[in-house]
Amino acid sequence: MNTQETFDVVVIGGGPSGATAAHELAKQGHSVLLLDRGGRIKPCGGAIPPRLIQDFEIPDALLVAKARCARMIAPSSKHVDIPIDNGFVGMVNREAFDEWLRARAEHAGAVRRTGNFDRLSRDSDGVSVVHYHVREGKRGSESLPAQVRARSIIGADGARSGVARQGCVPGAERTRYVFAYHEIVRAPESAQRPADYDDARCDVYYQGRFSPDFYGWVFPHGDTLSVGTGSADKGFSLKSSVQRMRETSGLAEAETLRREGAPIPMKPLPRWDNGRDLVLAGDAAGVVAPASGEGIYYAMVGGQLAAEAVHALLLTGDVKSLQLARKRFMKLHGQVFWVLGILQWFWYSSEKRRERFVKICEDRDVQQLTFDSYMNKRLTRKKPMAHVRIFFKDLSHLLGLARV
Repeated sequence: MNTQETFDVVVIGGGPSGATAAHELAKQGHSVLLLDRGGRIKPCGGAIPPRLIQDFEIPDALLVAKARCARMIAPSSKHVDIPIDNGFVGMVNREAFDEWLRARAEHAGAVRRTGNFDRLSRDSDGVSVVHYHVREGKRGSESLPAQVRARSIIGADGARSGVARQGCVPGAERTRYVFAYHEIVRAPESAQRPADYDDARCDVYYQGRFSPDFYGWVFPHGDTLSVGTGSADKGFSLKSSVQRMRETSGLAEAETLRREGAPIPMKPLPRWDNGRDLVLAGDAAGVVAPASGEGIYYAMVGGQLAAEAVHALLLTGDVKSLQLARKRFMKLHGQVFWVLGILQWFWYSSEKRRERFVKICEDRDVQQLTFDSYMNKRLTRKKPMAHVRIFFKDLSHLLGLARV
């Protein structure tokens, strides 16, 4: 008889997707191990929409700022300020936000452990074994191996997921990535703030000098700011770009608190499960929105759907249940991802097109429909005539008929 510790589910990765999955499954009475490596903070603007706050019951105390305006800045430095009417976008610090999600999962009954995932194997009865190691001793100098059995596994260990490769998820090795980098800086004191500084505004730079194929950002985080960018161009220096952005925005002398970088997946994987006992969630599944780079909401939805799929597997034993996570996600958000992918491919491809893109953002119909879709996480259909007007305005920009 095998006396090794066995869990219904082992969730590998304690970011928003993994912590959400662990919380959902623990609430349903399953034995859950949440395995997370320590000291991990992902580079992230930290924006969460009202839909996330409502659906996942995020307390107001976790919001370090409430953005009420977005400034879109063109290559010419012309800008468009888009107010967030009757609402706000919440801003969180990932270190505190992720830890709160992990603690909530633990409170629901999940077992938390800190360790680095190594590999997967199978016992003689076919049950998966998760191998990991923990660091102990002075400055983590000692590596101690450990292992647990898992009736099912959720891989939420980020882009370039080791769980996906070890678990034999088809297509995981062919995923393409961009790289994101940001610096967390201390917000300047009132007397030292640049003339145009606004701690309730997100600045988005659509300029090739800050990213040849994405955008740069300066996002408020209360007493700190996130200044970052991303690109798939391996020859482009993200650190130099952030330094230029800090100089442009008057933050060159601000104290730097942290520097972080990480790969970001470019699109959802074609498959999220191994057809047996494993499903992916979050960045491991590739759910980062094109064009916007938004990931927290989609990661948490992906974790929730992965939990539903695993719950069905454990109840029925039907391995096809694992396919439900991707099917449901793509039904909910696949159209939005497709539209955003086209937007990024076309409008971010040159300085001339970026200039026209920001010009389009002056239009009130575009602003309202964009924020309706962002805040509620669906393509809004409330105003059909507004869509018609936007179509003809976009067409005039595409043909170069509109003045910039």
